[in-house]
Amino acid sequence: MKVLNIIFLSAFCMMLLTSCFKEDIRIPPYDRGNKITMVAPMTQNYKYQIYVNLDQQQIVSTNHKSDFDLVFENTTDGHRVLLNTANFMTVAATGKYDMSEVTSFAGLDFRFDPSSGNRDSLAIGNWFTVNGSDTVYHREVYVVDRGYDEFGNVLGKRKIVFDSLIRDTYYFTYANLNGTDQVSVKVDKGSDTNFIYFSFRNGGEQIYPEPPKTAYDLLFTQYTTLLFTNDGTPYPYLVTGVYINHFNTLVARDSITVFDSISMDEALLMQYSNQLDVIGFNWKDVLGDVETGNVYYEVKPENIYIVRNQQDMFFKMRFVNFYATEGDEAGEKGYPTFEFQRL
Repeated sequence: MKVLNIIFLSAFCMMLLTSCFKEDIRIPPYDRGNKITMVAPMTQNYKYQIYVNLDQQQIVSTNHKSDFDLVFENTTDGHRVLLNTANFMTVAATGKYDMSEVTSFAGLDFRFDPSSGNRDSLAIGNWFTVNGSDTVYHREVYVVDRGYDEFGNVLGKRKIVFDSLIRDTYYFTYANLNGTDQVSVKVDKGSDTNFIYFSFRNGGEQIYPEPPKTAYDLLFTQYTTLLFTNDGTPYPYLVTGVYINHFNTLVARDSITVFDSISMDEALLMQYSNQLDVIGFNWKDVLGDVETGNVYYEVKPENIYIVRNQQDMFFKMRFVNFYATEGDEAGEKGYPTFEFQRL
């Protein structure tokens, strides 16, 4: 794994959202089947995001992690704007309301979205205010740092103003910091995904990397999270791990029970969370010298995750490898291998 630039930023606290099961869940008899082993081929530069459906035992879709920049809520009442943290993307509020006044990012406080998925701590906060029947759009200018591609190349910066959200359409205006290539664009709600996606490429375009929200359980991806040095100093870092589906998916963790012995009875007693990074990256250890990049990864198969999907199916899963074992890629990192079984 390439050593990633560590950038000190102010960060928001991450909140753990937990959920308990209702009593008297009825589980009809069915064939649990054998353990299934799957590989998520992110590749050694972690350039792919991979959506997985456990019940269907398949990869639903794959996209390049730099395909998009901004992420917009797609629910009926959704209005929040998120960042593509797979690219180490950050944003800064400028305190200015005229795009022509913003020509530099010097002195700005860049922030990133929390990996927990907590909507109250997003880097782009409330960009409008509702006063009774009136909606007041702040139209503050933000500077977006698009982050880095999989090779560490800088993707550049844009200044942007979120103009309005009318019915199911977001309107916004953006330009280069020097004012060139200013364009006003829109993105529309309406698909059956959790979010809608926008890329600054090709003059700006709405794209569709996410499959239907009912079609997958897990997303293998890089993402930005808050870590701490040995002396307790917080810093954001780009990690490789797993997000859960935002839509009606819950996960519990167990590092004590033997994988093969976990039953439905035990699963029903566990505490479940809808925190986006509840699986996260901590199913592996980084060993070696991080500063020089001479490292290797060792998975922790004792870390077990119980996934409750949208259909109230329960699966136990664990990771067993992080390196490819077959083909021309044998020995390369970036190929998380996991096994799972329906309970």
